[in-house]
Amino acid sequence: MLPTSTEAELQAIVPGLAVKTVDRRGKYLLIELEQDQWLVIHRKMSGNVFLRSADAPPETHTHLEIGFDDGVLLRFVDPRKFGRVYLFRSTVELNEFLAERLGPDSLIDLDAAVLATKLRGRTGRIKSLLLDQAFLAGIGNLYADEALWEARLHPLRSADSLSKGEVRRLAAAIKQVLVRGIERNGTSFSATYRDVDDRPGENQSFLNAYGRESEPCPRCGRPISRILIGSRSSHFCPRCQKR
Repeated sequence: MLPTSTEAELQAIVPGLAVKTVDRRGKYLLIELEQDQWLVIHRKMSGNVFLRSADAPPETHTHLEIGFDDGVLLRFVDPRKFGRVYLFRSTVELNEFLAERLGPDSLIDLDAAVLATKLRGRTGRIKSLLLDQAFLAGIGNLYADEALWEARLHPLRSADSLSKGEVRRLAAAIKQVLVRGIERNGTSFSATYRDVDDRPGENQSFLNAYGRESEPCPRCGRPISRILIGSRSSHFCPRCQKR
């Protein structure tokens, strides 16, 4: 839960420091504190970050709680304990950590030219590459399936088989599905995922491929198929996304 620090270090360093900025890189939440200290949270599979009033009873599986001067509490709640909380002692240390793990941010940095450069010389399956955070940061399994459906690309296509037009379609589709997910407050298939105000997402009602095995493709009507790629489920339309 604390890969780069200890509970004692957090208690000794964080109290009394004001929050300067809140940002994101890939799936990491970045909280910049005074004195060039950085608190970084990765939700992993089941973690949630909540803002609560000072008198709110603690949720089960609360692993981190930070109180602010205005009485608001920030809590990190994670039933499965996969989430991570990092403390970095400088911007340089943070940037080195992120550079080792993350490629271009799929929402901020990505365009057709960036994607074409990243794909150059790669022969792996396009679905597996999209899930590799060192290739592109911020794409999860659900959004990879949705982007490939939007771009009409089979998940087993090799990276070097994509034409320039297909690369352009995929770059646009990745941003499109991510923006839609944000606008719809994320995707909740169970009570596990909630936003910072404890609201469920709405995007699950608008998915075109992911989780829709045997249901008709919204574009052509053919049943959606599901296969396993590297132990991860991949959903696609065999007619719209020909291999």
